[in-house]
Amino acid sequence: MQPISRHRLFLAVAAGIAVSTVYAAQPLLVTMGTDLGLSAGTVGLFVTVTQIGYGLGLFFLVPLGDLLDRRRLIQLQFVLLAVALLVTGLAGSAATLLVGLAAIGALAVVTQSLVAYGAALSHPAGRGRTVGTITTGIVVGILLARTASGALTDVAGWRAVYFVACALCLLIALTLVGSTPQPKAGLSYGKLLRSTIELWTTEPLFRQSALRAFFIFASFSTLWSAIALPLTERGLSHTEIGIFGLIGAAGAFAAGPAGRLADRGHGRLVTTLASVLLATSWLVIGWTPYTLVALAIGAVLLDLAVQAIHVTNQSRIYPLRPEAGSRLIGGYMVFYSLGSGLGAIVSTALYERAGWTAVSVLGGLFGVGALLTSIRAVPRTSPASRPCESCP
Repeated sequence: MQPISRHRLFLAVAAGIAVSTVYAAQPLLVTMGTDLGLSAGTVGLFVTVTQIGYGLGLFFLVPLGDLLDRRRLIQLQFVLLAVALLVTGLAGSAATLLVGLAAIGALAVVTQSLVAYGAALSHPAGRGRTVGTITTGIVVGILLARTASGALTDVAGWRAVYFVACALCLLIALTLVGSTPQPKAGLSYGKLLRSTIELWTTEPLFRQSALRAFFIFASFSTLWSAIALPLTERGLSHTEIGIFGLIGAAGAFAAGPAGRLADRGHGRLVTTLASVLLATSWLVIGWTPYTLVALAIGAVLLDLAVQAIHVTNQSRIYPLRPEAGSRLIGGYMVFYSLGSGLGAIVSTALYERAGWTAVSVLGGLFGVGALLTSIRAVPRTSPASRPCESCP
């Protein structure tokens, strides 16, 4: 096993680029919808379809990291992701675009394969730091995707965003480094998937973390999927809308400290405090129609809270079954995808019917849901105390 310090930054960059392909469309929703004949109230479908694909990929593809050579699997996923991006960039109809976006979502789960890969490369005492570094890359990728895609669209059109991303994914596939021991799950693919489902019934901490992931990313998606609508109405360009993603990226810096605190045993405290911050950030975001300063401040607070919770969630569940790390991360992230998809479709539809205040209430309620999953402790279990027949 090679030292993770040599690869941590590369894995963070690769994860950021991969996840950016999922979120690049958010500031472009109105433009893409207009180009393909869809109304503003239905453009959230672009995000929802992508998240549906992401959820399917999390369940069917990420667990393969416990069965196959992780490095080769990651390289193959990046190549296929590049193909999906090319199809999307060339789409001439809404149907083709939706197929391309669904494929991007399914293959962009390579992001989570990179998290499991980095965790497997790490010594247990530094695993939280590694997860935190890669998660920082993911967060920066999510938020800067909006800035970069907005600016690139203003210069060369929305299709150029997908062509550039295609080239970057091919470059990563060619330069991926590092290696881990060959997985020894000893399971067929069917049993591998069943064991992923069984984690829900056998690990209370995993179950609680998964529910929390659903709420925090539903809240996250409520803001970042719907925000293009009021900002477009105010006459902001794609670049200007994307700048708010750059501002929100400041919250990514919570990932590193959160991972280190989780390594020191303070994960639950971080989760609870960050959940309170997530719920209350919407009190500030609700003032967006009156001042964009409120949006800037609220976005930083929300992103800071979401990333702190996300890192501590992953750092706490991975030790439950290190040999099933890909299944743990993939199963956990299914709920991230469900929350993101729900937040996108409901928030954009709600904005068209009831305005920004209703969207803010929705985001706040999701934040409260996250808080409720954080205030009650659950016992940490292990394979010895709660056997899983299909888990190694």
